[in-house]
Amino acid sequence: MATPTVTREQVLAHRVVAHGFDRSAQAPDDLAIVDLGVQDSPSGTAALSLAARLPAARAAIPDDWVLVWGIRGAPHYHRRGDLAALARALWPVDGADAGARMGGVSPELKRAGADPLEALRDTAEAFAEVVRKDQAKGEASTALTKRAPEPMTAFCRGCGVVHVQDQVMRLAGLPAGVRIEPGTSPPVLSPIARWRGVPARHEGGGALVDAYLRVHGPATPGEVASYLQTTQRAVKPDWPDGLAEVRVDGRKAWLPEDQLDDLLRAPPADLVRLVPRSDPWLLARDRELVVPNKAHRKVLWPMLGPPGAVLVDGEVAGAWRTKASGKRLDLTVQQFAKLPAAARRAVEDEAALVARARGAGDVSVGYES
Repeated sequence: MATPTVTREQVLAHRVVAHGFDRSAQAPDDLAIVDLGVQDSPSGTAALSLAARLPAARAAIPDDWVLVWGIRGAPHYHRRGDLAALARALWPVDGADAGARMGGVSPELKRAGADPLEALRDTAEAFAEVVRKDQAKGEASTALTKRAPEPMTAFCRGCGVVHVQDQVMRLAGLPAGVRIEPGTSPPVLSPIARWRGVPARHEGGGALVDAYLRVHGPATPGEVASYLQTTQRAVKPDWPDGLAEVRVDGRKAWLPEDQLDDLLRAPPADLVRLVPRSDPWLLARDRELVVPNKAHRKVLWPMLGPPGAVLVDGEVAGAWRTKASGKRLDLTVQQFAKLPAAARRAVEDEAALVARARGAGDVSVGYES
């Protein structure tokens, strides 16, 4: 069988459904995005992601979801029952994988002649000893710094002291059985009940790869590795069987075989959604496909303070930000091209859902080009 060629429009139409933007799901747990976790940075973003995908009455964060530092060390909500398997799947394959996930700390470990994987294990075990009750992140960091391997610490200009590097603390958190209390600022950390200790080894990473391909596919090993903040070498053993190969814009990409017909037959998207910053839609690693215009990509993914995206029929048609004043919310849309009247009316409806999720009593929508 010849390798199917699919268009960018087909890929985006397929993803709209895979992400749940068609609002066919009846509850948060029905959404495929939950298999990767729903990122919540800044706090409250995850609720907006659910509001863009679910009927208004069902868009609340479930009581049995737990906020942890998940993929890339970012705060994610996960089902309580998924946490142990997630910790094993995110545990590095080896020292090289651990170093890649740590980012800037890896050279310091190399200079010290330390194995990044063992250093991470020592840090996670120390973290488990530190967080035995509710504790502010700063307090936990101070205590962890006294126990963690020295190469894991560094001078922080912002704090003016030496402490465990933030990314290391985040990567060690879930393996140590540490969760984040939702809505706390600064974050308050708590122990996960009945946690069985730091994982012995990497296990079950294929489930995360499969979840990425189901939500963000068709995709490549390089994109999956980038999403997990690691290397293709680390991802290769977890690359699943039962994938279909397609060509998108002349390049090879893969998705689960059971999704191929859905991709080839995906109906054109007909919807408007206000996608918050850090939403799964904006976390796919093929940004050039999601937003072909380079200037628009710079708007959506700046170095600091990214906006949300206005999704119109599968295309990112603009960016949006909010400003709160008491119980009032002002939502400003930066249009990439002038939105038609029907799309503007839909934006106003979606803005009301954003206001509801934010606890605002009133919302106004303004536009700029």
